Amino acid sequence: MRTVDTPNPDDPGAPVHQPVAGPPPATDDVRGLLRGVIDPELHASIVDLGMVDDVTVTPEGAVTVKVALTTAGCPLRAQIKRDIESKVRGAPGVTDVKVAYGEMTAEQKTAAMQRARWNARENAAPTEVPSTTRVLAVASGKGGVGKSSVTVNLAAALAARGLTVGVLDADIWGFSVPRMLGIEGRLGGTEGKITPNVVKVPVIDGGPPGSVPEREAGSVPEREAGSVPEREAGSVPEREAGELRVVSMGFLVDDEGTALMWRGLILTKALEQFLTDVRWGDLDYLLIDMPPGTGDIQMGLARMLPQAEMLVVTTPARAAQKVAVRVADMARRSYMKVVGVVENMTELVLPDGSRHTVFGRGGGEALAAEIGAPLVARIPLEPSVSSGGDEGTPSALATPDSPAGSAFHELAARIVDDLLPPIEMSGCTARLLDLLPPP
Repeated sequence: MRTVDTPNPDDPGAPVHQPVAGPPPATDDVRGLLRGVIDPELHASIVDLGMVDDVTVTPEGAVTVKVALTTAGCPLRAQIKRDIESKVRGAPGVTDVKVAYGEMTAEQKTAAMQRARWNARENAAPTEVPSTTRVLAVASGKGGVGKSSVTVNLAAALAARGLTVGVLDADIWGFSVPRMLGIEGRLGGTEGKITPNVVKVPVIDGGPPGSVPEREAGSVPEREAGSVPEREAGSVPEREAGELRVVSMGFLVDDEGTALMWRGLILTKALEQFLTDVRWGDLDYLLIDMPPGTGDIQMGLARMLPQAEMLVVTTPARAAQKVAVRVADMARRSYMKVVGVVENMTELVLPDGSRHTVFGRGGGEALAAEIGAPLVARIPLEPSVSSGGDEGTPSALATPDSPAGSAFHELAARIVDDLLPPIEMSGCTARLLDLLPPP
């Protein structure tokens, strides 16, 4: 049986990917994973569009995917390659992934365009989330590990880089995002669609994605509710301000103490409405605060947003780590890649700078090794994170230079620069629509 090397999270040169032990996947399983790779312009799976010409798997677990591009010089080929590698590398038994390119025949191009037109006519978009949005589900195996705190602070850190970030509070029973962001009031609506509540996040230095912007200590974002602005496809957002667009069940109930006694099917329907009835507009990222566990909402998300990837939150405690393994297993069974592990509450940092281990050691590292995903962040436990969540001032914005604030910004930088970079539209397949005769 093959062995799996344990990644050293303290080694900056350690590879992001470590093979997950297991037999090599079948070619049909690889094709199933590739259904989660969405062409950014045709808004459909590369499998459904006929772009996957061939898949081979060696006995050693090396996977080769041959992709037929609409044009040999397609500017999005590098993006498609990264997405294929990202989806396939996380599968058990995969030791290497290679992507070979070809060009579609005239018949294949026509069939792909016809499929795209059919999708546009019959089902303009399965959700209101654009296919160019990077979707990151923040999940945990159990409650109490700080999953919502990680979601809110990571979203704020991403927005502080001038990005437009959606925040969907899918923890329908245990919603807490409105309080953590200090947002009150009902959701608005226009033209039959719900509009999210909007939080403007200032960007002071205007640096590139991944840089930590400097700001006045204690400054908080401007909050407003209103319509969601649209930007032209392919345009790069201005960097003077980022934006959070927030949707939560907390904006729909009379009081945050109101109990929602809903069964699983109703919960899934609520998630579906948040994805199909909310006018999200163009987003760089959509962060979804998932309920703990492996229930109906998790399965529904994998079905409705096949491009979603997962970030698993745990604590140093081994009990939390063992439960979180189940979330990663559910994700892979649903063809959802686990992009990384966040160990929250690694150690207590007091105002005098002293550090104390409270919940044990090694849970995040052990989880990352067991599921074959990188340990992408260790977030310390400090009073400013807790008080910021209670007061609606996330630590990533109110105290960005604190140990926890810095850790959230470092996590955002790693996501933007390495793990899940924003998609920059260049335009290649869409041009073919103008070249083909109308149906």
